[in-house]
Amino acid sequence: MRAKSSNRHSELHRASRIGWLRAAVLGANDGIVSTASLILGVAAAGADAKSILIAGVAGLVAGASSMAAGEYVSVSSQSDTEQADLAREKRELASDPELEHAEMAAIYVRRGLDPELADQVATQLTAQDALGAHAREELGISDTSAARPLQAALASAAMFSVGAAMPLVVVILSPLQTLVWTVSGSALLFLAILGAVSARAGGAPVMTATLRVTFWGVLAMALTAGIGALFGVKA
Repeated sequence: MRAKSSNRHSELHRASRIGWLRAAVLGANDGIVSTASLILGVAAAGADAKSILIAGVAGLVAGASSMAAGEYVSVSSQSDTEQADLAREKRELASDPELEHAEMAAIYVRRGLDPELADQVATQLTAQDALGAHAREELGISDTSAARPLQAALASAAMFSVGAAMPLVVVILSPLQTLVWTVSGSALLFLAILGAVSARAGGAPVMTATLRVTFWGVLAMALTAGIGALFGVKA
């Protein structure tokens, strides 16, 4: 009976996916929106099919490189800050362990434990892994939330390329006369699928994520197409 109860109450936590899921969703969303918007802007300006495709491919390469560099630099900055905080905490543990122990116990008291139990918990956690315990409780740094620059950069670049490739395939397969409508419609479909899949992976409401992603995609594509039509010259 106990085994069944344990299985029945087993939980699936998705917090460990936050880092790579955020980078992957951002990359794919940006790939679809930016490339589809670029294609629509160039098409609305009256460019031929070859020029549209070249612009789309250039957008894919530039966007993937920018996403990788941007994610690596920004997440590296976060990682540098975390490492500096950990180094300082390590020094404080070595120089004044009693004060650090008191800080740890005070944290648990604020969370609702009585002082005696808080002191016992702080003692046991510190004995097992002092730096790890203080990193989690004082700094909010854990294996789940720790910054991973290379992972974020690769995930963003790869998913941007995947997202950007989708409108490009539509450009190759669609006649020029219907290109604007086919790229617009397919991009919205791709965005809706992305929103639903990312919501499912993160355990979030599917409809909310889907509407959020498609709304901003529609806005970006409409603005870019409008600018292309405004400044373009039809042959």
